Amino acid sequence: MSTQDLAGKLVFITGANTGIGRVTAHELARRGARLVFAGRSEEKTRPIMDDIAKDTGNQALEFLACDLSSLASVRAAADTFVASDRPIDVLINNAGLGGTRGQTVEGFELTFGTNHLGHFLLTERLRPRLLQAPAARIINVASMAHYQAKHGIDFDAVRKPTGLGVSEYAVSKLANVLHASELARRLQGTRVLACSLHPGVVATNIWQRSMGRPLAAVVKLFMMSSDDGARTTVFCATTPTLADHNGAYFDKQRPTRPSQKARDESLAKALWDFSAEAVAPFLS
Repeated sequence: MSTQDLAGKLVFITGANTGIGRVTAHELARRGARLVFAGRSEEKTRPIMDDIAKDTGNQALEFLACDLSSLASVRAAADTFVASDRPIDVLINNAGLGGTRGQTVEGFELTFGTNHLGHFLLTERLRPRLLQAPAARIINVASMAHYQAKHGIDFDAVRKPTGLGVSEYAVSKLANVLHASELARRLQGTRVLACSLHPGVVATNIWQRSMGRPLAAVVKLFMMSSDDGARTTVFCATTPTLADHNGAYFDKQRPTRPSQKARDESLAKALWDFSAEAVAPFLS
């Protein structure tokens, strides 16, 4: 995959210094995209950007400091970009964490706050630049783990510290799917599309960070590589047929039926209302 079908397009991606985000950024750079790497650590991200630039010959790569667990940091990052007055062709909400306990700076459960609320605020503050593009798309990297959130979203629980982390991760991924479908509905009539996806059970360090080395080594044997895991993200970023599946959930590069809770439009609206209220101090 090395065609220059994204030449001149600007892709804004979170969490691209490792795992499927790194592979996705590499492939999109190979295809000619200009890339903004939004992440917490420039020290960790800059070497990745240098490697990508060296391998692809694409020098149009820039770093933007953004900590998704801090809504203030998200607002500052988005405002810095918006001030540059450049349209965004593709926004990839890729970064995520799981198995880490705690709360965000603003007091939300850490996994939900980082994986969903941080991206919700980022998307809203970048919306003017998405609408400015001739044709834009928003891609939420979710997970099949959302099927495990069988009871939906407990809006009281997401204001408390993380428990074991597994159920919280499932809820955050359900939120990613619901967010994309609600975005598609709210952006109807514009030139912006939205979707979510399951990248596959990928051997990234999201969960391995919380495992001991022996267990992580065994689990990794049953996972796909980051190269394979990035395929569906790249597909959603580049396929010309996404308009036929606006708001869809993708798996293995195909639109797939998500969970019953993920298809609940009333839950999607409730999540939107909750999220809008939660980030309201950082939207004005």
